[in-house]
Amino acid sequence: MLNGDLKKPMIEQTLQKRFGFSGFKSGQRDVVDKIITGESAAAIFPTGAGKSLCYQIAALHETGLTLVISPLLSLMKDQLEFLQSKHIPAAKLDSGMPPEDYRDALEAAKKGKIHILMIAVERFKNERFRTHLRQMRVSFLVVDEAHCISEWGHNFRPDYLKIPAYQKEFDIPKVLLLTATATPRVIEDMCDKFSIPSANVIRTGFYRENLFLRILPVHENKKDILLKEVLSGKPDGPAIVYVTLQKTANKVASMLDAHGIKAEAYHAGMKNEVREAVQNRFMAGKTQIVVATIAFGMGIDKRNIRKVVHYDLPKSMESYSQEIGRAGRDGEPSLCCLLGNKNNIPVIENFVYGDTPDISGIRHVLTQIKNSGQNTFEVRPFNLSLDADIRLLPLRTLLVYLEMEKILSPKYAYFEHYPFQYRLKAREIADQFEGERKKFVQILFDCSKTAVKWTNPDMEAIMVKSGADRQRILAALEYFHEKGWIELQPKSGVEVFEILDSTFDVNTVAGKMSALFKEKEAKDVARLHTMIELFESDQCLARSLSAYFGESLEASCGKCSTCLNKKSSRLLFEEPPSLERFNFQEVIRPLTRAMPLRLPVHLIIRFLCGIRSPRLTQFKATGMEGFGALETHAYKNVESWVLKNLHGNKSFKVS
Repeated sequence: MLNGDLKKPMIEQTLQKRFGFSGFKSGQRDVVDKIITGESAAAIFPTGAGKSLCYQIAALHETGLTLVISPLLSLMKDQLEFLQSKHIPAAKLDSGMPPEDYRDALEAAKKGKIHILMIAVERFKNERFRTHLRQMRVSFLVVDEAHCISEWGHNFRPDYLKIPAYQKEFDIPKVLLLTATATPRVIEDMCDKFSIPSANVIRTGFYRENLFLRILPVHENKKDILLKEVLSGKPDGPAIVYVTLQKTANKVASMLDAHGIKAEAYHAGMKNEVREAVQNRFMAGKTQIVVATIAFGMGIDKRNIRKVVHYDLPKSMESYSQEIGRAGRDGEPSLCCLLGNKNNIPVIENFVYGDTPDISGIRHVLTQIKNSGQNTFEVRPFNLSLDADIRLLPLRTLLVYLEMEKILSPKYAYFEHYPFQYRLKAREIADQFEGERKKFVQILFDCSKTAVKWTNPDMEAIMVKSGADRQRILAALEYFHEKGWIELQPKSGVEVFEILDSTFDVNTVAGKMSALFKEKEAKDVARLHTMIELFESDQCLARSLSAYFGESLEASCGKCSTCLNKKSSRLLFEEPPSLERFNFQEVIRPLTRAMPLRLPVHLIIRFLCGIRSPRLTQFKATGMEGFGALETHAYKNVESWVLKNLHGNKSFKVS
């Protein structure tokens, strides 16, 4: 194997011949050199500055597989298409793939036929995948959007906290962390988790001189007029309009269409195939304007986007920088324009409050652990989410908090059911083997029950009769699947935790966990208001934005709205109608009719503020009249109003 120093002259050749680029962008070569010499590193580059190329080039000089962890399917899709366009063998794994494609990707990874395999972090909890991963020779781990690792980041994902442990478990020698939106504190936090020295953190300048930043204060009822003016003006070319809510995306796209400006909506509420078709038309230049929620844009490498317009406020400086970073990747002048008012601050804050579980839900989870009667706790995420009325992401965060509290420790995840269909008869499959192996296969099929098309193996019975462990049974089923003898479709994922301490006091721990969520809530709300303060500052926008991410600009940019106007931009605000004008009994009646027994106070508040929760979804409350009736009011004000109306009101059964 060539050492890193011998590989270095070959890097330029790879860049030119395999990727077609004449030279590296700032910072790229430094990152690649670290990786090929066997070191771990972090690349903190602005959006569009070429982070992905760092791992893609390094991967071609690895003797083993490069495993890339990516948070979104759209990121994987775009990067995979780019690699395939360069004839670089790569694959991804996702739950929406046809079984044969999934099987082919795994086989290619195990046999060394591909350089790069892309997965979501949740794949590590998949029992089937872990079985296959042990048969792969992974030499390099890449974590895209690595700020998700840090609780101080804007998009913390609890499953990312486990990546350092996965690196050790599967003996992966080096790691590369990639992100565009990390403050100095986040960089330090995520690098500490992987023991990456500060000398191996490569940062390029955050400032991009081809982006023209504008804050345009505007009343809500004048937004559409201003949006049309901005989109009709210079520079000409593709544009993304960012909004907060799905219904706003539909409304604004329809409004633009009605005024002769062709636009399409894009949001998570659309069917996957419809959403993908919109993205494909935009990438191909058939659609020039997309009105989108934040579901759109991550991984979108369209280099000639001329305008990024924020119709609504972004939720943080990190979100803002990511979104404007999609403009002007070709280096040409591009406009980043925010139509500024503070009217949708309550809506953005409600996303934060919706991820803070009520203490009753936390107490429910803790009681389940306490009363399990054994040393393990099995989590069926969707069931527990509904029973506790905690969204899936904060539920996972709660489980991580309980790990940090030394109450739980993750053991493994498995599928509860392994149904399969025979492609060959059971006897024909067993006849492929001899001796003890044939006997084991016969026991496996004898202990499997067929109902119409699908056959379900009884794992416990097979283990008892054969003396084999669960891992051998799974390996056999996977082998049969790979051979095409059966079609295997595992279902119902279960996460198993070891209970380290069952002596805890439920109320004490619930209070502590609730305080952690409240602290996170306060940080996220503060992050929003820090962004507003920056937008309203009398300093250069580019300079303030760069300083937020730890970069110091020597001079003002001279072309942002603050520099041009020589004064700050004050965002407008219109007071919503007084809460006293609403009839409490009227707005709450649809919910009280639908919900059984006692109605939790926090659920009433969430219903009125338009905050979705598993319980509200279960009772179809999100489609009722009154849902979101007070979404333009601050959550805390609605909370006070609800409590005042409930006080002494015996006509409502609340808890």
